[in-house]
Amino acid sequence: MEAKAKLSFTRGSARKARLVLDTIRYKRVTEAQKLLRFSHRRAAVVINKLLESAIANARVKEPKVDLNQMYVTYATADEGPQMKRYMPRAHGRAFMIRKQTCHISLEIQTIE
Repeated sequence: MEAKAKLSFTRGSARKARLVLDTIRYKRVTEAQKLLRFSHRRAAVVINKLLESAIANARVKEPKVDLNQMYVTYATADEGPQMKRYMPRAHGRAFMIRKQTCHISLEIQTIE
């Protein structure tokens, strides 16, 4: 049994989200929740909500799903569009600030 969850246009860079996703990939869902809850990274809060969404999707498909047999099988963070903002600098120049976004995909699956 598998369940997926996807989050698009999340503020934050894909590179920083990948660091968090690498820690939970191929782990049990219960263990991944513990790792995300105590992580100090900002992306961990968003990824924890996404994992909760995937668990809820799995419970809709099969109400009596056992979380101890579910694993995070697929977790990626792809780059999204950049929001471009400008900050005034000296001598009438403008400095471009790029605000990163990313798309995060997560899949959990029962492995027996």
